[in-house]
Amino acid sequence: MRRVPITKEGYERLKNELQRLQKEERPSVIKAIEEARAHGDISENAEYEAAKEKQAMIEGRIQDISQKLAQCEIIEPSDSDNGKVIFGSRVVVEDAETGEVTSYTLVGPYEADVLAGTISVTAPLGKALIGKEEGEEVRVQTPKGIRSIEILEVNN
Repeated sequence: MRRVPITKEGYERLKNELQRLQKEERPSVIKAIEEARAHGDISENAEYEAAKEKQAMIEGRIQDISQKLAQCEIIEPSDSDNGKVIFGSRVVVEDAETGEVTSYTLVGPYEADVLAGTISVTAPLGKALIGKEEGEEVRVQTPKGIRSIEILEVNN
């Protein structure tokens, strides 16, 4: 089985979501199904159908998170300040074409969220940044074409 890197915080978030789904959401939807059944004919019962659909979504998410947690390997970001981009680094980059400055933290694929400022080490930009140093320019293939990105700052 392939191991997927994750930070301790990311692992805890997934574990907490799994526990919430199992201990709160699952019992709540089971109760809703029982209540809908009590209303009589389930063949034309919209509440029953909605509850069954929600149950399927919850069970699917539980299975998804369980599989992810089984594959995870917690990686503690290094405190060494060798100046190179590594897992857990916070990197400030500038797009050479637009001049846009952005900050990212490199994390595992199960916890990446561009809107939150985290990108996966397995994403094209993450792969391009790994092992590079401040001042280096990297070229990365994106859906909009090849972009040149300059590394302005690396914090480990």
